[in-house]
Amino acid sequence: MCRFALLLLLATTAFAEDIVVRDGESLRAALRNLKSGTTLKIAPGEYAGGHQVVGVEKLTIEALDEKNPPVFKGGKTGWQFSRCDDLKLNNLKISGQSENGLNLDDGGQLDTPVTGITLNHIEVSDIGPKGNHDGIKCSGLDNLTIRDCTVTGWGGQGIDFVGCHHSLITGCRFIGKEGFTASAGIQLKGGTSDVTVEKCHFNNAGDRPVNAGGSTGLAYFRPQGAKYEAARLIVRGNIIEGSPCAAAFVGVDGAEFSGNTILFPTKWIFRILQETREPGFVPCRNVLVKDNRISFRRSQVQIEVNIGDATATETFRFEKNRWFAEDKPAASKPKLPTVEIEGVYGTDPC
Repeated sequence: MCRFALLLLLATTAFAEDIVVRDGESLRAALRNLKSGTTLKIAPGEYAGGHQVVGVEKLTIEALDEKNPPVFKGGKTGWQFSRCDDLKLNNLKISGQSENGLNLDDGGQLDTPVTGITLNHIEVSDIGPKGNHDGIKCSGLDNLTIRDCTVTGWGGQGIDFVGCHHSLITGCRFIGKEGFTASAGIQLKGGTSDVTVEKCHFNNAGDRPVNAGGSTGLAYFRPQGAKYEAARLIVRGNIIEGSPCAAAFVGVDGAEFSGNTILFPTKWIFRILQETREPGFVPCRNVLVKDNRISFRRSQVQIEVNIGDATATETFRFEKNRWFAEDKPAASKPKLPTVEIEGVYGTDPC
């Protein structure tokens, strides 16, 4: 090994640090002196919420015992991380916050996204309960992965993306609770693009379990000047149970909704809407709905697709979906904005 490479390796090794904390006092002390590259391992137990970390890169925070994660209770926000590139959070529980459970953001630097955050096995519960309060709030993040996380009971969105790009949400669970004013399970808006949502399970997860798009003030778009709420989304292989609809497409410019299982929405199956009406914004358009299994009850669903004005429904494509009205199989065929290709109607798809 050359002398320069050896010195670089020694410097990198010295820079990194493993810290174990076992109580609130040692946690606060560790957070005051964090360095880039630190791995912070937290012992089982209950800790106060309200922690903030700014500008620390390559930080890992995780349970010391992954089978007995630490629980962060109360406060306005459980944890907030601003401008923390390459952050990893593993096996943590966050509960009982009045605003957001977990907040990840770019510190307001709208043209410089934070990159490389990974969340694994994070459990967030009882956020709000009323108002626009999110389980996991993400603003201005690129190359984000959220894997095997659970959100139970929230006031706004289970996971809310504002201006996030090239990211993945996979294997997560969203469970609504009585008394919490959940509007969405996952919301993707504010210039969000190139995001995949896959293998997730939504159980009564708000008014719109999947909100592909939304409504965002222009000052919060990332990138600034984007003319869509969301673009190039993929929603595939999920199970969506209950709620007034399964998915809403709202000011989105390009999405694929495929291979999902929809079980008994209570009012509509899909919604096509345009909520942002600023000059130059594209109409909601270019969505492919394909290969989904859709079971519903005619006593609940009279209108399969709720369509708002100023949308380009003629650009929506429906292909090979299987529709089944459990209580009235002969009335399974939906009224869609365009003619479906090779749809199957009246046969139980499950």
